Amino acid sequence: MDKPVDVWDAVVVGAGVAGLVAARDLVQGGAEVLVLEARDRVGGRLLNDELPGGAPIEVGGQWVGPGQDRALALINELGLRTYPTYVDGEHIAEMGSFRSQYTGRIPRLNPLVLADIGQAQYRLDRLARQVAATDPWRAPRAEELDTQTFDTWLRKTAHTAGGRAFFRLVTEGVFSAEPEDMSALWAAFYVGGAGGLDALINTAGGAQQDRVVGGTQRIALGLAEQLGDRVVLDAPVTDIDWQTSGVRVVTRNGLTVRARRAVVAVPPPLAARIRFTPGLPGDRDQLVQRMPMGRVIKVNVAYDEPFWRHAGLSGQANSTDRPLGTVFDNTPFGGSPGVLVGFLEGRHADAGARMDLDARRAQVIDDLVGYFGPRAGNPIAYIERDWAEEEYSRGCYGAFAVPGTLTRFGPALRSPVGPLHWAGTETATNWAGYIDGAAESGHRVAGEVLPELS
Repeated sequence: MDKPVDVWDAVVVGAGVAGLVAARDLVQGGAEVLVLEARDRVGGRLLNDELPGGAPIEVGGQWVGPGQDRALALINELGLRTYPTYVDGEHIAEMGSFRSQYTGRIPRLNPLVLADIGQAQYRLDRLARQVAATDPWRAPRAEELDTQTFDTWLRKTAHTAGGRAFFRLVTEGVFSAEPEDMSALWAAFYVGGAGGLDALINTAGGAQQDRVVGGTQRIALGLAEQLGDRVVLDAPVTDIDWQTSGVRVVTRNGLTVRARRAVVAVPPPLAARIRFTPGLPGDRDQLVQRMPMGRVIKVNVAYDEPFWRHAGLSGQANSTDRPLGTVFDNTPFGGSPGVLVGFLEGRHADAGARMDLDARRAQVIDDLVGYFGPRAGNPIAYIERDWAEEEYSRGCYGAFAVPGTLTRFGPALRSPVGPLHWAGTETATNWAGYIDGAAESGHRVAGEVLPELS
């Protein structure tokens, strides 16, 4: 940007991946664009912190995997590199009082439970393919699925206590919510948009396969660098006045921006906190009232070295009973220090957030000792991030739809309202909730806006 602009072609609200991709596409299409970001940084739910010794570590979204073509294209375009999540050695699976150490994809569990998990996953994947073939509210069984929770569907489908416990763990790990929180139609849409449950839960060959050297926030930082002073930080948007001819956007610090079009690229609950004048159509307003964020506390625990590797363990562990239900080796690219990353998700995040820091840390370390032995009790650093406490996130990994939302108000998820356009990973048709979904939404919304500017 080399000159002041009185009326911008487009103003983008939010400098996460969705907003930055939209802005870059618009600039490349010849538009004059300004990005307003509430935080003092770019990246949204992507954020790097620092380990002892200075290595970066992700406290927000971090993984990319096969099939996430838009995210991988961004990484390549920005000159970044990826490296595989460490998976060598035995994984740990705890289901109730039963513990298994195993290699490959499938733990050694009760054969009846494994068979139950297999048949329920087959049915979920088949259903998800049908839902993902169109807008979910147009799917053949949309009404049936949207009038029940995912928990209700699972109770009809999984026949063993172990099978149901497995799918509860999966729901917490994928959505950072409980099965009873969300619509079965939303769950099927989400799974189908990723290509099946295995793509969501697997490490090698799945969504957790690779990490970005230097941390995933570098994606947002690279995009922001290309946009230069078009990105304005510390500018939380409070009001958007809109007419057919354009918008007037006001920030908390008094900045006023006029533009022909606005792209709102923030999570649905945050979009609901912006005052729109005139008020938005009822369907759009009802939609965002019914899409809460998931809840997660992400914890990176650092050690002098990745001691579990020497014991023949991959660092990957899951439990249906422990609050820290999912753990991975999160050691940085250079191999030091050793890092285990774990997640308090859904109801476990609720309980963890009500503890003080010392009690929560003690709970996490106790679970890590239970998984990996006494050496896990002596970390050199403990780094946590409660995303529900983030003023401009209010949760993670993404928003989800409660029962009755998609079939009643689903078309409002992406449909423009006059000069207002909606981006964000929750609006994606594939990999909703992931970096890839955010990138998809940014490309889509730029494709909507550019023809309107000509």
